[in-house]
Amino acid sequence: MGSFGVVLRSLCAVARPGAFSRRGNRALAARSFSAVLSPPSKAVVYEHHGPPDQVTRMIDLPPVELKGNDVCVKMLAAPINPSDINRIEGVYPVRPPLPAVGGSEGVGQVQALGPSVGNLSVGDWVIPAPPYIGTWQTYVVKEENAWHRVIKDVPIEYAATIAINPVTALRLLEDFVQLNPGDAIVQNGATSMVGQCIIQLAHLNKIHSINIIRDRTGSEEVKEKLRRLGADEVFTESQLDVKNVKGLLGDLPEPVLGLNCVGGTSSLLVLKLLRQAGTMVTYGGMAKKPVTVSTSQLIFKDLSLRGFWLQKWMAPEKAEDFRAMLDHLLRLVRDGQLQYETDLVPFHDFSAALDRALGKLGSHPKQVIDFTSTSTV
Repeated sequence: MGSFGVVLRSLCAVARPGAFSRRGNRALAARSFSAVLSPPSKAVVYEHHGPPDQVTRMIDLPPVELKGNDVCVKMLAAPINPSDINRIEGVYPVRPPLPAVGGSEGVGQVQALGPSVGNLSVGDWVIPAPPYIGTWQTYVVKEENAWHRVIKDVPIEYAATIAINPVTALRLLEDFVQLNPGDAIVQNGATSMVGQCIIQLAHLNKIHSINIIRDRTGSEEVKEKLRRLGADEVFTESQLDVKNVKGLLGDLPEPVLGLNCVGGTSSLLVLKLLRQAGTMVTYGGMAKKPVTVSTSQLIFKDLSLRGFWLQKWMAPEKAEDFRAMLDHLLRLVRDGQLQYETDLVPFHDFSAALDRALGKLGSHPKQVIDFTSTSTV
């Protein structure tokens, strides 16, 4: 495992080039009395792209010496996101060189500090901000500026998942249309984590939300759950298969903004509900079908089609704004104003969590790996 583990750690900014070469080992032994080392780590890795349930495996990685600005973080929790799966499959536009450790967000607790670290303390909760590749491992070593200290009085599953889906929901509501109290939005994929966050953030700002869900067994229970979050209306796709679809809105205004994460027929329903000169933003394609729009909708309704990719918020010059968003959203979580479903799964059950995330076992909430399990080394 030795050379493979060294390559992995170096790619994830966890090991240093040559740290475990023969010469490096001799030097390390000579100064072992003063060196600060991370504990050995377990990691989920992949050496080539392909189906995640076939190409990932769990391995042991050796300790790493902490340099001046390094921070060793013991991971507490990390989710399995669709973008993580797409990276392993090799279809995501931004992906790390191989071999790589999986995962892109999470929360951890500071375990040890390099001698030059000045703004973090042992015991702090931190998240990688912006997110980076390599959170599916028990210990991570990166420079201090890669970590953002967060409040501790929220559940670990929320801190672990705050940096991608809730941030996406916030940016979708703020970056495309000037929304005023009393306005309405329409979205599909309303049961997703982003969808649930959109409902609640809109409700907090007195924005009406019209939500589309797929037809399913138990759809009435799903509708009620979304209404409890603040949804004004929830429709199944079949309910909107009528000529006068806007007649279903009652006293609600026609939506000025549409949010699409599905594509195909579902995106057509979003377009049908939009008001004159409305805007639809696409941020996902779960149906794996294209977004289509009629010529008449573009000409006579003057609709605008936009796209959103969170990666644009990962630039270094936006780091301060990004971290301010994280703090804002975590305060909403702490105050009970933002909630969503997750499943905490022990790290040793990673394979089962991955199967659920891949949809092999039906529909499940977001799978979040729990590194705090006593059986995780």
